Amino acid sequence: MTASSTRRTTAARSPLAAAGAIAVAGTLLLTGCGDQTKNNDKGSGSSVSSAPLAAKLPQAIRDKGKIEVGSDIAYAPVEFKDSSGKAVGLDPDLAAAMGKQLGVTLEFQNGTFDALLTGLRSGRYDIAMSAMTDNKNRQQGVDPDTGKKVGEGVDFVDYLTAGVSIYTRKGDTQGINGWSDLCGKKIAVERGTVSEDLAKQEAKKCPSGKKLVIEPFDDDQQSQTRLRSGGVDAASSDFPVAAYAVKTSGGGKDFQIVGQQVEAAPYGIAVAKKDTQLRDALQAAMNAVIKNGEYAKILQKWGAQDGAVKESVINGGK
Repeated sequence: MTASSTRRTTAARSPLAAAGAIAVAGTLLLTGCGDQTKNNDKGSGSSVSSAPLAAKLPQAIRDKGKIEVGSDIAYAPVEFKDSSGKAVGLDPDLAAAMGKQLGVTLEFQNGTFDALLTGLRSGRYDIAMSAMTDNKNRQQGVDPDTGKKVGEGVDFVDYLTAGVSIYTRKGDTQGINGWSDLCGKKIAVERGTVSEDLAKQEAKKCPSGKKLVIEPFDDDQQSQTRLRSGGVDAASSDFPVAAYAVKTSGGGKDFQIVGQQVEAAPYGIAVAKKDTQLRDALQAAMNAVIKNGEYAKILQKWGAQDGAVKESVINGGK
């Protein structure tokens, strides 16, 4: 995702699993977010003293016993709430596995995506983990629309690769088979995401009389609702989210993906530039989870195995 310096996707690798491969229980309910309220769901950390990588954490984090995670918990299957209000998904599962390595809990707090990096810079969160694309603009704190520096920037601990997809109502594609077909159409996107950036770029190419109308929303569920109601011709999300919506919305009868995913890039955990010890501890924990096999199991559970990385790196986005 992104707004000014926050985004969800961009650098090429293999695409994530096809929509049919996303194996998630259909009983899970999708709920909106963005209220900036604390979510009390925690990762399952072991005690600090016995955890293998506890010594790598800053002492302040060890004393606190938890890492506070800013996240837009309305982006299934990466992070969302189940029917009980618990945060579930790919990111919470990975965070819980990392917590066992570090001996602390990773506590998810709900926020709108385009405010996560601001919250990180202000100290509201220790880290941000929310299907956030690692790219140079975010690393450097640059607004992608203006090219101007708007903040200090962040470091990323990369852990997955994903691209961006367009989807329409099922059986009603309006002739859309890719970004170049959007002139004269309306598209719904989540505010501050790479999908919004791509739509803005495409809008600049449209000829007079065939304007691309972009409707940005606070979260992806609002975009889906707008498309479902016929208010727009298409919507765009990161591929795993679009594929999950296609599979689950209306029992698979509401939407279909059109064209190929684009702008494949790493997802990263955002960490303040000054917090290098925390950043390195998170990287060590992610690599431990990759090495011990938990990573592969979690990705398989959420249908994201084709986006797997062999090693977590720092600032791998372009």
